[in-house]
Amino acid sequence: MTVTIPSKRKERADATREAVLREAERHFAATGFRAARLEDIADAVGIRRPSLLHHFPTKIALYDAVEKRIFENMHAASEARTTGVDDPVERLLAHLDAWLDFFVGRPSAARIIQRLVADTAVRQDNPVEFSYLVLEDMDRTLAYGIARNAFVPITTITFINAVGAGILFFVCNSRQVGEQRRYEPSDPDDLATFRILLHKLARTAVLP
Repeated sequence: MTVTIPSKRKERADATREAVLREAERHFAATGFRAARLEDIADAVGIRRPSLLHHFPTKIALYDAVEKRIFENMHAASEARTTGVDDPVERLLAHLDAWLDFFVGRPSAARIIQRLVADTAVRQDNPVEFSYLVLEDMDRTLAYGIARNAFVPITTITFINAVGAGILFFVCNSRQVGEQRRYEPSDPDDLATFRILLHKLARTAVLP
């Protein structure tokens, strides 16, 4: 039996690639695709621009990798929370909880998705190139409840626009509402209050 041990060079390359993706997500979230500079991302990682280009030859290639990873991680979080949950309502609430906890723990991902919604130029040719994963996840969750006559007929986009989109605002809006209204999405009390309301809205949207 042959055991392949990754070389130190590959381990370093993988670590560098991961660091670039983390910093790129932070930069794209903060400045948007157009204003983000590869030089700034490379500096934040502690490498030079040519080293970054070795992993991602263009800025759009790097952005694609960041966005793809966000939606893949979001899909995995939803799968982990909904697998084995048979009750349609509980499955739907678990699905929303997965999204909420994912974005609270990773606000840069929420900001990138908000930017993606507002700026269609980046993903103009195929707007669901990567997001199809999470859209199809919600397709299945809602279809599961509808097929069992537990939910009224409702489209995924109607549900996401009316209920799910509030998660992005909750995560991204805490510093944009003035000092008197300021809150912290990760604060247990603030998060619990929002989660209760999110569940109420979800039930209202789908239950007969």
